Amino acid sequence: MLTFTHRFFGRAKQSKVEALSYEEFLLELLEIEVTTRKNNRILKGMKSSKLPLEKNRMSFDYDRLPRGLRQQVESLFSGDFVDFKENILAFGNPGSGKTHLLCALAQHLIEEGRSVIFYNCNLLVQEMLLARRELRLPKLLKRLSRYEVLVLDDIGYVQQGKEETDVLFTLLSERYERGSMLISSNLPFSKWDKIFSDPMTTVAAIDRIVHHSIVLDLNLPSYRSEQAKKNAKTQEIM
Repeated sequence: MLTFTHRFFGRAKQSKVEALSYEEFLLELLEIEVTTRKNNRILKGMKSSKLPLEKNRMSFDYDRLPRGLRQQVESLFSGDFVDFKENILAFGNPGSGKTHLLCALAQHLIEEGRSVIFYNCNLLVQEMLLARRELRLPKLLKRLSRYEVLVLDDIGYVQQGKEETDVLFTLLSERYERGSMLISSNLPFSKWDKIFSDPMTTVAAIDRIVHHSIVLDLNLPSYRSEQAKKNAKTQEIM
């Protein structure tokens, strides 16, 4: 990585060849430095986010989305919902593109200067259980609170048990009105009793999430199944 000094002297030599004025040279150097710092910040943010970087905005097939849903999704890329501590809930069948879409949105938010962390929900719950046993749970929750956006992938696959549901509910309560969450689930709210065994906890958890939320209905055919069928037809033709 080039340091500012290297960039300065390298561009200074080139500016003589291009006969730039001193003011033009300084302005161009400043623009280069701003761009370099922004790129470095984005790279650092992407790395610390733990996001699957292959699931990005360019690789997502927006043509699969109905027009109304596509417009709804596009409006989210402004990032305004983060300022209002709103949640994005993506519901749909396995393979419908929920995770891909939320990851694409999360990466864009990082590019816009937002702090993001990605977790498979079940793995985060297990990490929280371990932290609680070691009396580190408050410290872990405090670390997570530093991120403006928490991506919780596959909340429907959390292992049901009192300990698991207790720490998950604790997390949802801690994030409530303090930070945005991007949540994907194959289970609609009507089936969240499969996540939270206690009916009262189920209602309380849904209440905290829904209060400030935008729901994306991605009940679409499985993208993976569609691709498999296309590949099979291609092989038949060949």
